Amino acid sequence: MLNKKSIIFLAGHKGLVGGAVFKYLKKLQYENVLTIERSRVDLRDSSKVEKYFKNKKIDYMIMAAARAGGILANSNYQDEFLTDNTNIQNNLLLLAKKKKIKRTIFLGSSCIYPKNSITPIKEEYLLTGKLESTNQCYAIAKIAGIKLSEALYKKYNLDIVCLMPTNAYGYNDNFDEINGHVIPAMIKKFLRARKYNKKKVVLYGSGKPLREFIFSDDLALAIVKILGIKKNKLKKMFKNELPILNVGSGKNISIRRLSQMINKITGFKGKIVFDSKFPDGTYKKNLCSKKILSLGWKAETDLFEGISLVVKKVKNKLF
Repeated sequence: MLNKKSIIFLAGHKGLVGGAVFKYLKKLQYENVLTIERSRVDLRDSSKVEKYFKNKKIDYMIMAAARAGGILANSNYQDEFLTDNTNIQNNLLLLAKKKKIKRTIFLGSSCIYPKNSITPIKEEYLLTGKLESTNQCYAIAKIAGIKLSEALYKKYNLDIVCLMPTNAYGYNDNFDEINGHVIPAMIKKFLRARKYNKKKVVLYGSGKPLREFIFSDDLALAIVKILGIKKNKLKKMFKNELPILNVGSGKNISIRRLSQMINKITGFKGKIVFDSKFPDGTYKKNLCSKKILSLGWKAETDLFEGISLVVKKVKNKLF
């Protein structure tokens, strides 16, 4: 049973989600949070992973390590998004099997669902249609991770829970204007424009798509909550099938409205221009999170509040 002395391996502890989980575990005074630097162990390399963990005990594992990015990054680095993520996932899931880890949290993504899914998107919609082309390699990698989790769950009774978060944002994000996700990319663009007194900010796409966002601190709460849920409760809920849980805020916003919000928060006074020659991706994507809500979790941070917190922390560090 999970307790404050349990040994928890947190992969990706310096990333967007992993950083939030690490902070939350420390706040809760968990004493044995195991982390590794990327420079020390490349999680894509099975031999290095096996060697490093050979004599180490692990009770629980949170798989927050991944290669991720926005639409342009997904388009420009399809091979890396596919191979890096499948290699990391395979190595960590097989480590869970070898070490007989008590519970592993696999972090997927809402992009695993078909492009034209009925919204709100339910977990059952997985593999029922074509994927969005702009990030399909990342989606395929995550689906492969779910399927390996399912195989290990069924064959070895390995306790794995797959969480499918909506678009996350937070402090440890990649604030790259080209390769970053929409919120951090916008934050940096607006802060740069304000700093250098630009007359306009140019954003990719039409601004029409609707997106759901979740603050990384809220996602961290969900992860730790599910880490401690009793196994029998999940088995009963999912009828002995692999548990897959959507994690969303339940609120949609258009990219145009989001840009206006970030414009207000950053204090930029110029014009917002959308360049529609760039792809939009899926038009509308929001998740049905009823299952995880029934387990006692819900998002607590309003989008305006969350973005304001991020801007306050990073505005003097980006330039």
